[in-house]
Amino acid sequence: MNPQQVSPLARIVIFAILNFGALGIGGLLLGNPLTNTWYQQVHKAPWTPPGWVFGAAWFSIMVCYTAFMYYSTRTVPFSIHRPVYLFFIIQWVLNIMWNPIFFRWHMVGFGLIVIISLGVVVAYFTWYGFRNLTYAGLLMLPYLVWLAIAASLNAYVYLYN
Repeated sequence: MNPQQVSPLARIVIFAILNFGALGIGGLLLGNPLTNTWYQQVHKAPWTPPGWVFGAAWFSIMVCYTAFMYYSTRTVPFSIHRPVYLFFIIQWVLNIMWNPIFFRWHMVGFGLIVIISLGVVVAYFTWYGFRNLTYAGLLMLPYLVWLAIAASLNAYVYLYN
């Protein structure tokens, strides 16, 4: 089935389920950082936000990202959008995998590579949004900014532990 044959409501629901599902899966793989002895003992960056900020940020980011994916796939044939769907899958996997890599397996250096790679994918979406969808790139800016902050937090843990 061609994605353009899917109703607009179904498409936005599918992207919302996939995006928020990624957060849920990542959260399951993460465990609870508040009870994670390793995470509690690492030297964190002075600009590390309180825990509640992470949940609020990710919720907002996924709302914007869902809207972006809806807009970026609504009118152009699937054959032209293959890179968008490919990058969506790559983003989905990287987003999920960073959690266990960093929090469970304590592979902080590899986690930094993963989060920078995720940032590159999101930068592609941001560029794509501005280039092809006028202002849809604005929907990706919160994700891009958050990943820059998250990468800086990851880098701090890498450098100072």
